Amino acid sequence: MKRSARQKFYKIKILFLLLLMIGIGTAGKIWASHFLHPLVNEENGWNLILVNREHYIPNDYEVELIELSNGEKVDSRIYPYLQEMFDAARAQGYGLFVAAGYRIQSEQQRLLDEKIEAYEAEGYSKSEAKKLAKAWVALPGTSEHQLGIAVDINADTTKSSSDEVYDWLAQNAYQYGFIKRYPSDKTEITGVINEPWHYRYVGEEAAQEIYTRGICLEEYIDALESKTGSTE
Repeated sequence: MKRSARQKFYKIKILFLLLLMIGIGTAGKIWASHFLHPLVNEENGWNLILVNREHYIPNDYEVELIELSNGEKVDSRIYPYLQEMFDAARAQGYGLFVAAGYRIQSEQQRLLDEKIEAYEAEGYSKSEAKKLAKAWVALPGTSEHQLGIAVDINADTTKSSSDEVYDWLAQNAYQYGFIKRYPSDKTEITGVINEPWHYRYVGEEAAQEIYTRGICLEEYIDALESKTGSTE
């Protein structure tokens, strides 16, 4: 296709997407976001799927869930490792629980909308509120909670302080295949502020390397794919 033809096609596509977003609201925006952004790469395995603002979860992504004792749900494949980690923490006297597990897309949208409304109530403009909210709540389709392999872990404050639980997780979670997904010193790469409660399953091998090298998942995947590419 000649350059002029490609440019014309691109303009038509953008115009179509804009009309779609205007015409059918939130659903249109979500669909358009998936259309304009690359989907996640599943070639490295289910445990190493990279989800962020640049890599969207396919609409047809399926998860086999298992329900925890408090009603939260997770991908059944991470349950044994999650339980093992919690058993180890509790054996050492720490109180903790899964505050958030798997989320459907509409729930993720609701959380984002509520955060935007909260900022607007504080006096921020609509655009400012959206920008601030997105630093805390992932866009629908870009949240690891929609994969079912990420959990928010909070402290049972009758037994432990939040800092005690977060410190234990930071030092020990990798042994069970989990990583602190959004470290404070990696915000520029992950695009997410420090979340000491958000842990993501990647498998013991990857978790060990990520922890030992002090890197984030984006950096690990980049290195993994560079290494793979160099051997092809």
